[in-house]
Amino acid sequence: MRTVSAVLFLYSIFAGLALAQTLSPEVKPFVKIDSPVVALTHVRVIDGTGALAREDQTIILSRDKIESISDSASATISQNKDTQVLDLHGYTVIPGLVGMHDHMFYPMGNGIFGEMAYSFPRLYLAGGVTTIRTTGALEPYTDLELKKQIDSGQTPGPHIHVTGPYLEGAGSWALQMHQLTGPEDATRTVNYWLDEGVDNFKAYMFITRAELGAAIQAAHKRGAKVTGHLCSVTFREAADLGIDDLEHSFFVDTEFEPGKKPDECPDKSEDPVRLASLDANSGPMHDSIQYLIQHHVAITSTLPVFEMGSFPGRPTLEKRVLDALSPDARSALLWNRVRSSDTGLLRQRYGSDVSPWPAAFQKELEFEYAFSKAGGLLLAGLDPTGMGGVIAGFGDQREVELLVEAGFTPLEAIHIATFNGAQFLGEADKIGTIAVGKQADLVVIKGDPSKKIEDIENVETVFKDGIGYDSAKLIESVRGMVGSR
Repeated sequence: MRTVSAVLFLYSIFAGLALAQTLSPEVKPFVKIDSPVVALTHVRVIDGTGALAREDQTIILSRDKIESISDSASATISQNKDTQVLDLHGYTVIPGLVGMHDHMFYPMGNGIFGEMAYSFPRLYLAGGVTTIRTTGALEPYTDLELKKQIDSGQTPGPHIHVTGPYLEGAGSWALQMHQLTGPEDATRTVNYWLDEGVDNFKAYMFITRAELGAAIQAAHKRGAKVTGHLCSVTFREAADLGIDDLEHSFFVDTEFEPGKKPDECPDKSEDPVRLASLDANSGPMHDSIQYLIQHHVAITSTLPVFEMGSFPGRPTLEKRVLDALSPDARSALLWNRVRSSDTGLLRQRYGSDVSPWPAAFQKELEFEYAFSKAGGLLLAGLDPTGMGGVIAGFGDQREVELLVEAGFTPLEAIHIATFNGAQFLGEADKIGTIAVGKQADLVVIKGDPSKKIEDIENVETVFKDGIGYDSAKLIESVRGMVGSR
């Protein structure tokens, strides 16, 4: 009987693998390369470790794994019908990006967010993002079912780490979030969603210390991690409770807000004037950075969403972004951009025609650089919320560019956006760097992002599990859809 059970068990595993390797008619039109063996020849390799780029390399992929990496001059390539050889002179290969704040939803206006279960998975993959953490779900069942469809080859998209529904406290501004009623409710919620298949959680602005502590304990007991976009709870308080990660860096830390009361979110929870006055290299902010590092708390950088809301006219709205938006979403974005530069509103809010946000954004760049250089684990994401101009895939690329603006070298920025995320997720043995035996999740880029980081936008082919997807076709397939589906 045990032998029969073992056979059935193995059969179920192999059947699952076969299913995972079968691509549906919906996915096949986006596949550019699908051969048992693929040789990427004469390519520049940025391996994600932070090491210098290696010129004229040959990477051989066997099924879904990296079989070898060598100088092209000495590479041995089998000559048979199962091998597809690509000449990549002038191209660079980097590891697949690991997006650590990559929602599946988009702002629809009036505090409501819509699930982009069709457009966003395609755009993430097209942008070179092969693994994401959703970092807060508004439709967790949708995300879980989407993950199943992607894993089984029924729809194109990245590997997904599904986050449970937001762990939010009483008084939330967000209609779509359940408001916890206490520590017991927090524990029950965590256990319920772990049973349903999520593997991490995000605490939100109005959660109390007692609720957050209970959620962290319940998650850790079952091997899951908790991050947070906090307000009622300060960063240091969260570190004391054992939180694993904090979102948006110091833009949202309220511990320096005068009159901050325990378990209450201050009215000025994101005060640019306060933020711009802090010093990352000395004093209380420096001490806070050291405190988080000592408590092994990671920080997730989400610079694109802050850039979009901090600067009148910045970033330049790209045609590819506007083309991806639905007509209503495009109109809303353009209106929001105009409104953000209204001097009357600036005088009303800040008593000046000059916005304090650019100075605060610059300070945020300094914080993240200081945190990382002091030994902190900095993660990268985009957060496709705000005024609607930061969208899947494109925003992940912009995050890497902004890390370079913060002072990191292009190689360091790519390391943060690949290896660091893999390390936090416990998957550094499989993804995050280009090495023999690792998963064949790679991005083929025209140009050299080690010298010109903007080349990271020139994605042509994205390998996920050894299958090469056509970036341009994926993008074209969702033209005019973001904001609707």
